[in-house]
Amino acid sequence: MSDRLTALHDSVDRLSELVTGLDPDTLTAFAYPTEWSVADVLFHLGSGAVILLRRLDDGLAGVETPDDASRVVWDQWDAKSPEDQAADALVADRALLDRLEGLNDDERERFTFAMGPMTFDVDDFVGLRLNEHALHVWDVEVVLDPAAPIAPGSVAPVVDNLALFAGFTSKPTGTERVVTVVTTEPRRGFVVTLAADKVTLEPTDPSDAPDLVIPAEAFVRLVYGRLNPDHTPQVEGDDGVLDELRRAFPGG
Repeated sequence: MSDRLTALHDSVDRLSELVTGLDPDTLTAFAYPTEWSVADVLFHLGSGAVILLRRLDDGLAGVETPDDASRVVWDQWDAKSPEDQAADALVADRALLDRLEGLNDDERERFTFAMGPMTFDVDDFVGLRLNEHALHVWDVEVVLDPAAPIAPGSVAPVVDNLALFAGFTSKPTGTERVVTVVTTEPRRGFVVTLAADKVTLEPTDPSDAPDLVIPAEAFVRLVYGRLNPDHTPQVEGDDGVLDELRRAFPGG
């Protein structure tokens, strides 16, 4: 089992432990992205699991997934109550995990997944799900524990896959500069380039004199727009650097 799949397994278990038994008031409380409730987050994870499972099976069967497949699933989930969204999300989440863990060598070798101009293999496909899953598990957990970090088992594989997603989560700030970042637990180095028309993030060797030193799980949340001052651990560096990066990675 790959490191990503192991981390996804642990994240699925963590979500189940968090959600099982939640009362209706908690399900309808705001999650970290305050435009979503906890049930909305679970709607997103559960419907996403159904859609990804369909795409996985269609890809292995060599057939095209219909263009309206996602919309059909979203409409079905939109009709569910918050309690059913929560319960069904756990079932769908587990079903996708079981399918991924049950792939044989031939299926792993044959499967590819296209997203825009990019084509991913099965490990990349797992990585896509893990990045999303780990962040949304945190969106739920932080409602129950405001000091909660991203689950430790997810941090290394997610931070090592971070550059792929930075382009989707960033926007220019009007400032042009290069910011060096070193993360801890695990120790990694990144260069964030703020340009007039785009923001890029690239892994590099950790700098001896970075502009920002930050726990890796917090840097993941920063890139995904989840590092407001109330959920920021101790970091080393100028506050202006952190604020600039918050503007560069607003989430949403």
